[in-house]
Amino acid sequence: MKEGEPLHLKTSVTGSNGVVQALLTDLYQITMAYAYWKSEKMNDASVFDLYFRKNPFSGEFTIFAGLEECLKLMQSFHFSDSDVEYLKTAMPQTTDPAFFIYLKNISARDVTLTAVPEGEVVFPKIPLLTVSGPLAVVQLLETPLLNLVNYASLVATNAARFRIAAGPNTVLLEFGLRRAQGPDGGLSASRYCYLGGFDGTSNVLAGKMFGIPVRGTHAHAFITSFINLQDVKFRTLVSADGSREEDFVSLCLKYQQQLPSVIDFLPDQVMEGELAAFISFALAFPDGFLALIDTYDVIRSGLPNFCTVAMALNELGYQAQGIRLDSGDLSYLSKVVKGKFITMAAKFDLPWFENLTIVASNDINEDTIHSLNQQGHTINCYGIGTHLVTCQKQPALGCVFKLVEINTKARIKLSEDVEKVTIPGRKKVYRLYGADGTALVDLLQDASEPAPQVGQRVLCRHPIQESKRAYVIPAAVKSLHITWWKQGKVIEHLPTLTELRERTKKSLSTLRPDHKRALNPTPYKVSVSSDLYTYIHELWLESAPIGELS
Repeated sequence: MKEGEPLHLKTSVTGSNGVVQALLTDLYQITMAYAYWKSEKMNDASVFDLYFRKNPFSGEFTIFAGLEECLKLMQSFHFSDSDVEYLKTAMPQTTDPAFFIYLKNISARDVTLTAVPEGEVVFPKIPLLTVSGPLAVVQLLETPLLNLVNYASLVATNAARFRIAAGPNTVLLEFGLRRAQGPDGGLSASRYCYLGGFDGTSNVLAGKMFGIPVRGTHAHAFITSFINLQDVKFRTLVSADGSREEDFVSLCLKYQQQLPSVIDFLPDQVMEGELAAFISFALAFPDGFLALIDTYDVIRSGLPNFCTVAMALNELGYQAQGIRLDSGDLSYLSKVVKGKFITMAAKFDLPWFENLTIVASNDINEDTIHSLNQQGHTINCYGIGTHLVTCQKQPALGCVFKLVEINTKARIKLSEDVEKVTIPGRKKVYRLYGADGTALVDLLQDASEPAPQVGQRVLCRHPIQESKRAYVIPAAVKSLHITWWKQGKVIEHLPTLTELRERTKKSLSTLRPDHKRALNPTPYKVSVSSDLYTYIHELWLESAPIGELS
C-alpha cells in the first residue's frame, strides 16, 4: 500500500461519514425549501457560488480542501423515510403534507457542481464551488457543503503554514486526536493536515482509512511506571543478525559506566526507573528505539540514559532512532542534545549517531517555530497537536454560499460593507502566470467571455475600486474550474491523498515568497475582466435604491 492511499482503492466516492447527510442542515434551509415549493419556485434554475472573503491566520493564501467529501454528499443526498417523519414534527403543523412527498423524491441528480481542484491555492472572492440546479435542492445543499469545505480548507491551510515555517526537510507529525473537536474533527484534521504537508499522524484510524503514515512512541506514563531495574522482567535481546543472545540489562550497565567521561554526567544522578523504561522499550522495539527524555531531567538523566541504551543496541547491531523533548527550553535543550550526539559519533566512530532524530512537541504553534528558527535550534522533527487541529489562531474560515443567478438572470447582494457585495452571474476563473511560472493574478470573467490567451494583453480590474487596474500579458493560463458532478455522477478522476498533497506543494511553489511570509504578507491579486467589472457596477446601480433628500 502506498502512503496516502486507503486500504481499499476507490472505484467510487461512496461511503461518506454517515453523519454527513441531507438532514445535516440548518432548519431555515428546510423552511426556505418549503416556501420555494409553495411558491412553485423549487425548480427555478439557480446558480450559487461558495467562496470566502478573507484569508485565515493573517495570511494571504488558503488551501482548498474538502471536495471529495462534497462529492460523497452529492452521491448520497436524499431524505430517508425516518428523516421525513422527523421533519413532520419539526415543521409547523400547517405544512402541506405534499411537501414531504416532494422531499422524499429529491436528489442531486439534476445538480451540476464545478470546483477548483482540491489542494490548489485559492484566494478571497474566488468561487471554490459553483453549484447549479433546481433552486430548492441547491439551497438544501448549502449548509452541508459549507460544513465540509470550511474546516477542511482551514486546517489544510494551517498545516501548510506550519510546513512553510518548519522548512521542507523537517519532519512534521500531527498529534492532535486527543485535542480535536470530537472524533470526526480528529479524522478530518489528520486527513487534511497530511494534504497540507504533514508527514504522518498519531491517529491510527486515520492511518487505516486514508493510508497516512502513523507514528508514535511512548508517553511519560510509560517512564514513570518503572521504579527500578527489577521491573525489567525479560532481560535478553537477540542480535540483529541472529547470531547471539545477550543480557541486555548488563550490556546497558556496562555502557553506563563508560559514558560519564564522554558526555559528562554523574551516574548517581540518573533515574534508574527511567533507564529501566528505556531498556524495556528498546527490548520491545530494538529497530525503532526513540525515547522521551524529559520525564525527570533531560541533561542529568534522560539524555545519559538514552545514550546508554543506544550504545547497547549498537553493540547488538541495531541503531536507535532518536529522542523527543516535550518541555523546557526546546532550542537550548536541542542544541545540548545535538552536541552530545556529535561527541558520541566522534568518540565511537558512529556517524549515524550525529544524525539521530530530535523531536520537539509541547503545545507548539506556528509562532513557536519561527521563534525557534531565530534561536538556531537543532530540531529536525515536530509533533504538533492542539494549535494545529483546533486552529487556535483562527477557529473558522468563514466560507459563504451566495445566489448569483436565477433563471439566467444575474443576481447581486449589496451591503454597506463593500467586502460583502457579491460578484453576480455565472463566471469562469483563470490563473495567469508569468514567464518564470509565478502566479500573477486570478481573473474572474463572465462565463460567455473568451478565455485569456497566452501572450495577449489582458486588462485586470479590481472588482470594486475603479483606479486599481493593470494589464497582464500571461506566459501561461490555467482554467481553475472543472466540472466534477453532472447528471447524477462524478465525471472526473479523484486523486489519491498523496496526489492531493503533491498538488498542494506544487501550487504553493507558484506563489511568490512575499505572499507566503508570516509577517505582513503581500496580498495576491484577484481581479475581474473589464466586461465583468462594468456589469457588476451596472447591476449595482440598478439594484440600489435612490435616496431622496427633503
